[in-house]
Amino acid sequence: MSTLHRWPFGAISLALVLGAAAAPLTAQQSTTTQVAIDSDDIGGVVMSSSGQEGGVWVIAETTELPTKYAKIVVTDDQGRYVIPDLPNANYQVWVRGYGLVDSPKVRAKPGQQLNLTAVAAPNERTAAQYYPAIYWYSMMKIPPEKDFGGSTDIPKNITRELWRQRMGNVDCIGCHQLGQESTRTIPAPFGEFKTGEEAWMRRVSSGQTGEWMTNRLAGQLAGVPFKYFGDWTDRVAKGELPKHKPLRPQGVERNVVITSWEWGTERQFTHDLISSDRRYPTVNAYGPLYGSAEYSSDEIPILDPKTHKVTFFKMSVADANGPESFGPPFHASAVAKPTMPSAYWGDEKIWSQRANNHNGMFDKEGRVWFAAAVRATQNPAFCKKGSDHPSAKAFPLELSGRQASMLDPKTMKYSLIDTCFGTHHPQFGYDGDDTLWFSGTGPVAGWVNTKIWDETGDAARAQGWAPWVLDTNGNGKLDEYTEPDKPLEAGKDMRIAGSGPYAVMPHPTDGSVWYTFNVFAGTPGFIRFDPKSKLSEFYAIPKEGIGVRGGDIDKDGIVWGSGSNGTLISFDRRKCKGPLKGPTATGNHCPEGFTYYKYPGPAFEGFDNGTAEASYYTWVDQHNTLGLGENIPISTANLNDGFVALKDGQMIMLRIPYPLSFFAKGLDGRIDDPNTGWKGRGLWSTNGDRTPWLKEGGKGSKPRAVHIQLRPDPLAH
Repeated sequence: MSTLHRWPFGAISLALVLGAAAAPLTAQQSTTTQVAIDSDDIGGVVMSSSGQEGGVWVIAETTELPTKYAKIVVTDDQGRYVIPDLPNANYQVWVRGYGLVDSPKVRAKPGQQLNLTAVAAPNERTAAQYYPAIYWYSMMKIPPEKDFGGSTDIPKNITRELWRQRMGNVDCIGCHQLGQESTRTIPAPFGEFKTGEEAWMRRVSSGQTGEWMTNRLAGQLAGVPFKYFGDWTDRVAKGELPKHKPLRPQGVERNVVITSWEWGTERQFTHDLISSDRRYPTVNAYGPLYGSAEYSSDEIPILDPKTHKVTFFKMSVADANGPESFGPPFHASAVAKPTMPSAYWGDEKIWSQRANNHNGMFDKEGRVWFAAAVRATQNPAFCKKGSDHPSAKAFPLELSGRQASMLDPKTMKYSLIDTCFGTHHPQFGYDGDDTLWFSGTGPVAGWVNTKIWDETGDAARAQGWAPWVLDTNGNGKLDEYTEPDKPLEAGKDMRIAGSGPYAVMPHPTDGSVWYTFNVFAGTPGFIRFDPKSKLSEFYAIPKEGIGVRGGDIDKDGIVWGSGSNGTLISFDRRKCKGPLKGPTATGNHCPEGFTYYKYPGPAFEGFDNGTAEASYYTWVDQHNTLGLGENIPISTANLNDGFVALKDGQMIMLRIPYPLSFFAKGLDGRIDDPNTGWKGRGLWSTNGDRTPWLKEGGKGSKPRAVHIQLRPDPLAH
């Protein structure tokens, strides 16, 4: 374990119970405490001095497979557990739970009955070290309303809502978890500081993203956040503890089975993975998972969950001798040379890439399409003014920071697909042309007709784009339009702008395409694009919602998004009472379409209408790949160490308790075999944080791919 990143509570728990062991089964106990298991299961009962321990995790991990492997289950009301379907190996097994410290690790093999002794935490401070980050992060203070508006050092253009957005799912927590042990303390290698404020000034200047972090906090926010971050870590250092305590898993939350594999490298972050075609979730059944290392590496990890082997595929670009990063350098938020030394890597340059692969998507043929750079940012002539391309005639494009590519796993042939628009998240539509839609396209909606691409290999012919134009003259046709931020003119339509689309959501039935819009700049909301008319509809997030990041659509056309106010936001266009086009339909015309559902966990003080959760992305399980039913929205619970699903108005927490600080940027569902019940389906995801060395384990930790399954009860095997 790195001396730069210590998890002291592990040592505390070991010292408390040194010499303890698994509780052996006596002949008298065996008839009452044994659980039914198969030859590839481990099962038993967890007891403590207080009795049976329900709702705690039992973790089995091995290093005897090709990559480090772990499986995690939850005990039932009587403290019983079954870890099912373990590969043949020797495992270290232990108990983790709220109110406890980790029990000693016990060696075991599949087919073994193993009773375990849980160990109570000796005090509240020790117990709190296992709490999810949100319980610590919610201790952060938010400036009072009177400090905004230009009366203090906070810039006049920064509202309290914008501050909440920046402290939520847009800025820091868009990259890594805040509130974990490594961020609520100051690394010793940084040195000594008079105040926490000074320490944070030094901290954010570290590594290859130091310049961007400093510009954001010291520039746009005038350095004021340093005061609040410093106050937070100072109070933690003095012994202040969270005011709230997490609940142990309840009800269906105890039915989860979590399997994890290490993949990637200790220097990589793995932004996303893909397992199947979201429209046809049996595609690639039992097949390998494909990761996206974004700008940390061109080597994408590939995990075969059947053999537990990890391999790598190096993405290529059109000019192998081109600049290391096609830019803006390292995706606009990192630089080649560390700004100041990292507490973990010093001056070492740990990220290197050209392809800048953000994430992928399977098609129904089993091929994987990526949002990845294939060239430098300057567009080819067919994209620009003077081109005969229909889209370029209407709206020429000079630059694109990332394009598209496709990998055929059958042949491992990698194809480069040049796009005039930028790319981010790809999603296939439900049309006969298998149109691939992208977010990250900036001022336009952008798409690739993959049928034409397959037939011709002609990227220019296969793609199209169109600007975001509202039908403000109400005639149902795309007409001459006013430019963004210009007054509306009678008889004209209106083009809108901002940071553009972030998540992309093709409607399953009506042909429209929805997006979360203006996550980083401009008025945030949901936007609907009609490919036939090339017209858009925009629905702004009401003030109480603050903003939105990743989102998805369900089979009924309801769109869902991760709200910046700590809620899951839904928007139902069918509820709109007023006209959806015309001079009044410019964003604030359908507040009745929005609904909010609070995420689990505490809120910042004074903000009880939401929570401090900073969810990065929301995905809808349209096909019951998890087992909760169809049309279930599931959000990344980025400060709650896992995911949260909404079913029948209730939030269901799917927590990944080991390693602590699990942080996902997306998720995916796959049905391997619809005839094998819960064993043939599940969710897939990966650690998506840019800093895997900040989680439990410290420097040397690798990202983990995870499979989340939901069995009918905690003892099913």
